[in-house]
Amino acid sequence: MTEAIPAATLVLFRENAGGPPELLIVERGRGLAFAGGALVFPGGRIDAEDEALALQLASGDPIGAARIAALRELIEETGIALGLSPAPDATKIARLRAALHAGEPFGALLERHGVTLRLDALVPFARWRPAHANMRIFDTHFFIATAPADATPIADGTESVRAFWASAATVLAEADAGRASLIFPTRRNLERLARFASFAEAAADARTHPIETITPWIERRGDADFLCIPEGLGYPVTAEALDGARRA
Repeated sequence: MTEAIPAATLVLFRENAGGPPELLIVERGRGLAFAGGALVFPGGRIDAEDEALALQLASGDPIGAARIAALRELIEETGIALGLSPAPDATKIARLRAALHAGEPFGALLERHGVTLRLDALVPFARWRPAHANMRIFDTHFFIATAPADATPIADGTESVRAFWASAATVLAEADAGRASLIFPTRRNLERLARFASFAEAAADARTHPIETITPWIERRGDADFLCIPEGLGYPVTAEALDGARRA
């Protein structure tokens, strides 16, 4: 089995008084090796600096580095800062983002700006680790959280070329109409998220279902192959015809 790259993804909720909650979505650059051109949630690799920072800030949390990576990637990809105390203003966020893009360590930046992390802002939601040949494999922790007030995403122009708010149902409808592309894990998570009328409902559901590592498998059903995931983990759709599924 291909060695997986540890990663973290953050599903950010914005409540919508006139309808279902909106989620923060980014469109990946078409030239990227993984999920090029697809709509995804913000996220990325857990790097060595995230691991080192977790030893300082969350030594008793086995997914502390994933939480840190999710918050860091959110700043890098969208310019939104979550879980930072005191909450930075727009100028400080811009400085943090520029410094992260320049390769400065997250922990050193937080210390310099007098900011601490609130890792409990993130609720664990799922964990996915696909297994398929000749593709980059990510072992990804999914978290959910509520957006800061007036959070306005700005794509970084490289990994993310567009960032916007939309309900889960809207994103699924765009994909079904052929106007957007979704990889298999994103589609399954959007289907699950589309059932919730609020962040509170999503968080309650996350706490109800066990978080087990999901590794899709191929199963022959009738005269077609399907890509499948386990039942009982909160997902309303657990199989998709393989010839229509985008895996990366």
